[in-house]
Amino acid sequence: MPSQLGLAEQLGVPVRPRMSRVSVLLAATLAAVGLGIGGASARDARISARTELTPSQQVGQLLLLRFRGTAVPAYVRRLLRERRAAGVVLFRDNVRSPRQLRDLTTILRLTGGRPVVAIDQEGGAVRTIPWAPPAASASKQAATGTVRTSAQHAAQALRAAGITVTLAPVADVPSVSNAALASRSFSSVPEVASNALRSAVRGWRVGGIASTAKHFPGLGGATRNTDDASVTISRSRSQLEATDLPPFRAAIGAGVPLVMVGHARFPALDPNRIASQSPAIIDDLLRKRLGFRGVVVTDSMEAEASLGTGDIATAGERAVRAGADLLLLTGEGSYAPVYRRLLEAARRSPAFRARVRESAARVLALKARGAQPPR
Repeated sequence: MPSQLGLAEQLGVPVRPRMSRVSVLLAATLAAVGLGIGGASARDARISARTELTPSQQVGQLLLLRFRGTAVPAYVRRLLRERRAAGVVLFRDNVRSPRQLRDLTTILRLTGGRPVVAIDQEGGAVRTIPWAPPAASASKQAATGTVRTSAQHAAQALRAAGITVTLAPVADVPSVSNAALASRSFSSVPEVASNALRSAVRGWRVGGIASTAKHFPGLGGATRNTDDASVTISRSRSQLEATDLPPFRAAIGAGVPLVMVGHARFPALDPNRIASQSPAIIDDLLRKRLGFRGVVVTDSMEAEASLGTGDIATAGERAVRAGADLLLLTGEGSYAPVYRRLLEAARRSPAFRARVRESAARVLALKARGAQPPR
């Protein structure tokens, strides 16, 4: 990873930035809205994205970055303060103790701009914060009827720690032998999984955390994780409709604020592109057919299935062009090339600039509304 100062210099971030009038207005607007109880409309967010953010700041709202260690590096604070990043995703190496985590998230919050602070908190073994619930795996929660209460208790613990977004629940329905995500899924029965998704989304919302249904349009037919390999799921559209999509429909109906799009290839939906780079999957299916109005976040852009299509900057631009709103950058050194590529494309193309503004507006609305359903 580049040095903190070196990266800041690459991106043109001043060492002692002063808050512009625009930045002050944005910070004041967002600070006036309480997490999870905000009332900002989509129209308000669109106006904010156009009038209160510069083009470089609009691009920044499409990027979630990752850093190493238990303290917030200076370059991360600068990027957040300058609105050149939407927020951060935390991993186990960022978390040492309840007090340390709270101190870390307080520093992030004090940078301004209400940064997204996201973690993976699915339950069982997949928990960024090991002392926080849910202790039971997703399948155990579904079997015992505790999905909603587990999500609510987890949300309360995460909110107290300064987290704003959980990259959960898993909506995948394992439907093949040795399904890669079987241990992380609620059930192999679509109806049971759908009911669990509905309950989880509501529980997370009551506790004040924005939840994320993943990995659209469903990785239940995969025997390998897209983190480790390119994956093709060769099932018909009708099979996808019957097995994979019902939990996502349930989550959207329950008002899930985010949907994570995966990196698998679905020839029945798009023979040429992986899901995260497919307008047919993101715009036509998720937006138009299923009616999702919230934030589309990608799975890790450094996943093998993503980088198998091109370098990180190319994959990032393709995802945004396809309709993704928020790129999840989990690798060292990924931020700078992706940021530059998106900014260059926005400067060249009015259509791409409009695409960036649209996504920036959705991210601003998420920051203002928190756990509440998208409008």
